[in-house]
Amino acid sequence: MRKEKLQRAVQTFRDTVVENAKSNLKKLKKDASGKLSNSIEGQIVQNAEEIDVIFKMMYYGMFQDQGVDGKKVKHGSPFSFKSKMPPPSALDKWIVTRGIAPRDKNGRFMTRQQTQFIIARGIFNKGIKRSLFFTQPFNDAVKEAGKTFQNALGKDMSLYMEYIIGRSNRKRKQK
Repeated sequence: MRKEKLQRAVQTFRDTVVENAKSNLKKLKKDASGKLSNSIEGQIVQNAEEIDVIFKMMYYGMFQDQGVDGKKVKHGSPFSFKSKMPPPSALDKWIVTRGIAPRDKNGRFMTRQQTQFIIARGIFNKGIKRSLFFTQPFNDAVKEAGKTFQNALGKDMSLYMEYIIGRSNRKRKQK
C-alpha cells in the first residue's frame, strides 16, 4: 500500500517542528552566530512497517533547550554543573558576537580573559535557563499530528481499497 498522504503529513510535521524551533531561537535571541539554528534538521526514515522522524542539531542545543542547573540556582533541568565550570575560552566568540565589553570599577574596559572568566563563573553558579525552543514546538506538533496522521492514513486506505476493488472488477470483466 502506498502511503502518500501519510508521508506528506509526516513531512509537514517535520517541517513545522524545524521551522518553529528556528523561529523560537530567533525570538529568544539564543542563537548569536546562527550556527545552532542552521544545524536543526529533521530526517524521515521509512521502512515497510514504520515511518520515523529523527531530529538533529548541534550538541549544545539540548542545553539551550532544557537548560542547565547551576551550582547555586536550580532550573529543574536534567543537566547540571557539579564541580567544573564551563571553559572560559569557549565563550570567546560568543562574547565578541554579542558585543560584550564590560568595564571595571575605574571605568576601564576589562580584558577579554577577565570577561570570559566572569561570564563562565556566572554560568557555573546560576546555570542556563530553559528555553524549550525545540521541546515546545515538538510537543505542539505531536498534539496536532495524531488527528492529521489518522486522517491521512484513512485517505491512503480508502485510495488503496478503491484500487483493489477496481482491479478486482477489471479481472471479473475480462473473464
